[in-house]
Order: sequence, then structure tokens, then C-alpha cells
Amino acid sequence: MKISNGVAMLELKIQQFVLNPTLVWDDEMAVLIDTGMPGQLDRIRTAMAEAEVAFDKLKAVILTHQDVDHIGSLPEILDHATHEIEVYEHKHDKPYIEGELHLIKTDPSRMNKEEWTSVPEQLKPLYEKPPISKVHQTLEDGQVLPYCGGIQVIFTPGHTPGHISLYLKQSKALVAGDALVCVEGKLRGPIQQTTLDMNEALQSVHRLQDFDIQSIICYHGGLCHSNIREQLEHVVVSQHL
Repeated sequence: MKISNGVAMLELKIQQFVLNPTLVWDDEMAVLIDTGMPGQLDRIRTAMAEAEVAFDKLKAVILTHQDVDHIGSLPEILDHATHEIEVYEHKHDKPYIEGELHLIKTDPSRMNKEEWTSVPEQLKPLYEKPPISKVHQTLEDGQVLPYCGGIQVIFTPGHTPGHISLYLKQSKALVAGDALVCVEGKLRGPIQQTTLDMNEALQSVHRLQDFDIQSIICYHGGLCHSNIREQLEHVVVSQHL
């Protein structure tokens, strides 16, 4: 789905879910924000083609955080590329993505017997051996990447220690990662069951009010583009911040 000139929200279907990576591009290059689950490279290629952006134009991948549904197809993207692709992530999540530490939420050693038993059998190998990939550059709060009109990093921890959101300066769009979700076009706060530090995550939402945002792309739920300032304020107030 095209959001504005040079910005598209991809739709990657997996079972009953839809994941929404973001594609940003200009005449020189393309940037992919998050990469879906393992095995979704072909779907990413198809979605890029539908946006009329060649896969060979992809020069950078930015990860909003370490969860497997965000990093899953990164190794395949790098393996199939015929050119170098720079991978960016916040320093706090880097060791998990590179395999120095196990992904926090899918680490069997952190689960009790009941939790592990509840994991679907087809997912257990993925939990035990998640995808790993090199992170070439780490990101800091406030940093602006000089790509596609400027991509500003907003440190929004809570969902994971190194979660970031990204402000696309040219289009005034926010790529929220999992800092927010969208339900039928309405913003909701972070999901408590999948958020490691809910208080920190809610403080992160509060920070987003500082930006002039015209649309928000949530990885879960897709696009929200109406009354953004009012909706953000409602999320903050409803969580008693």
C-alpha cells in the first residue's frame, strides 16, 4: 500500500496474521524497515515489485527490534542480494540479532515447562535456533540517516530493550514498529503480553507526541492516518501517563 511518494507499507501474510514492513525509496536507493518471518523473501520481493521498486535497489535494512517476526527474513535477504546491504539496529538489541545472546521472548531457557509445552511444535525449532545476522551499524536516539529525505531514529524501549521507531521526515510518517498497534484504523498502546517493560513502553509512546506526524505505520494493524495527534494523546491519557 503506497502511503506517499517514496513510502509504501508492505503486507506480508502468514497464516491468519498480516505483518507490515515499510519500504522507503528515492532515485538512488531503497530502505526496508523490518523483514517479516523466516521464509518470506519471495513475498517481500513481490511486494517491492508491486510498489515498482526493484530488489536490486535495496541498499539498507533497518530493524526496529529483535523479535523474530521482524528479523526473520533478514539472512535470506542478505544471502540473495547481489550487492552489499547495510543492516542497522539499536545497540541494545544488536547482540541478540547477531546471536551473542538468545532472542529474549523466544528463549527456551527462560520458559517454564508449561510455557514451552504451549509453543506450537512447528515453531519450537525456530525458538531453539532463531535466525541470526550481522548488524553493520548501531543507531542512537535522535540520529538522522541521510536516506530518502531523512530517517530519524526515536529510541522507544519497553517492548524490547533496544526498540526504536523511525520518523520519515519527508513524508512526516512514523514507523512505529511494535511501540503501537492499530485496530481498524485506531491507535492502541503496546500489547502487554508481548512487552517486556510496560511502564517504559508507555513512556516511549509519550515521547512520540513531540513529532509532527501525519500518518503512523504499525507493524501489527497497518496504517493509521486520521487525527494522529488526538489519537496519540488518547493513548497516553488512557494509560494515565
